[in-house]
Amino acid sequence: MKPANDLNFRIIAEAELGAHLEAKRDWPNINLFGHRLVCADRSDIAHHIVARVNSSERSTINFINAHCVNVEKRDPDYRTALHASDLLLPDGIGIEIAASLTGQKLGDNLNGTDLFPELCREAEEEGVGIFLLGGEPGVAHAAAGWAANRYPALRIAGAQNGFFAPEDEDRVIERINASFAGIVLVGMGVPHQEKWIARNRHRINAPVVMGVGGLFDYYSGRIPRAPKPVRALKSEWMWRLAMEPRRMAKRYLWGNLEFLAHAMVEAAYQRGALEKANAVGKRALDLVAGSLAVLALLPIFIATALAIRLEDKGPTFFRQTRVGEDGTPFSMIKFRSMYTDAEDRRAALLAHSDREGTSFKMKQDPRITRTGRLIRRFSIDELPQLFNVIGGSMSLVGPRPALPCEVAAYRNAQWDRLKGKPGITCTWQVRGRAEIPFERQAIMDRAYLKRTNLWVDLKLLLCTPGAVLSGRGAY
Repeated sequence: MKPANDLNFRIIAEAELGAHLEAKRDWPNINLFGHRLVCADRSDIAHHIVARVNSSERSTINFINAHCVNVEKRDPDYRTALHASDLLLPDGIGIEIAASLTGQKLGDNLNGTDLFPELCREAEEEGVGIFLLGGEPGVAHAAAGWAANRYPALRIAGAQNGFFAPEDEDRVIERINASFAGIVLVGMGVPHQEKWIARNRHRINAPVVMGVGGLFDYYSGRIPRAPKPVRALKSEWMWRLAMEPRRMAKRYLWGNLEFLAHAMVEAAYQRGALEKANAVGKRALDLVAGSLAVLALLPIFIATALAIRLEDKGPTFFRQTRVGEDGTPFSMIKFRSMYTDAEDRRAALLAHSDREGTSFKMKQDPRITRTGRLIRRFSIDELPQLFNVIGGSMSLVGPRPALPCEVAAYRNAQWDRLKGKPGITCTWQVRGRAEIPFERQAIMDRAYLKRTNLWVDLKLLLCTPGAVLSGRGAY
């Protein structure tokens, strides 16, 4: 037989290993409102939280419900605090509805009120101390008393109301650390508790800190919990409204409507409806604005055509194969700004390019005619591309279309420039044009394609005339 101390050591080592593995567990999750929400059984997540304590895994855990979503839309600091959470637990019927609208399925409703008894039971079994911070004077102590009566072996490390003065904050944190609590439950209400945790987490020694909202009010008896039949119907919010109509009317009456609007927008986004609507709107803008621009600029078209023709008797327009969306080649039309033998002379000039990298540009390009220098200075040579826009091979706004030889030299993420329809103007066109190195242009194009919408397009279109008149980077 093995000595007792060896056996005990083995048991302890196995327990520590099990806690470490459980603490590192990667839970199934769904993406909702830009957050990863845990999908889990309530008892399993309580066991996991206590395992994080036993493995000394420093964790910040918060909940998200319909009210939280409404608040984060207006409060960027609160949104940042939520994103800093190590676990974000879904709370309430509102989140369940939003998940359903997006075609995703959650696990249990992991609201703090139902999770608290499970957490106390797990903490009692593992000898983990709990500190309760928040609520009106006496509320946290009363909730701690409920937990101590229900779970006699549970170590209540301490309790403290949430109405302490700012100058007492250091003393409160010192008290929490001196209690050697494994879990600190912070019930100060949304968004104050999350921001308080984010601001002070580095000073709190407890492995797990959780924001738990009004949990202490229920277990202290200050606010009666909804009867089980009401909870079974997922209508606990109605009970809460009935208990505190003056304080909760705005949150539950107007707030629920506001949340449903956010949920429908989220569902439309995740199901691609917004992307489709944006594509339809972008095409409508191209057709309407492109057609009106051709009519308004007709005198410039005529004058430019005459000037080009009179200078060297060559063709007015220049057609060139460019690479469009998804690598599809198309014929782009421009006013001719170079001599008719420009393409034949290009190879001899490549070594004199003023731009490093893929795209060839030369400030004193000898192939450019006198008329060409003028129309390039004010980007008039690009105007015929409005016909490409009307025809659908280009858009008013998008990455500038590249030559096939330039595309052949693309590397890594530069290929992402081809994920959208090419445009007449773009982000780097209004910020310096040819002065911006190609590598930077590619980054700016990828950023545009990731956040493209009609509002972004309109802003770029409004900036374009000023960029053209400034002449910066035009050669």
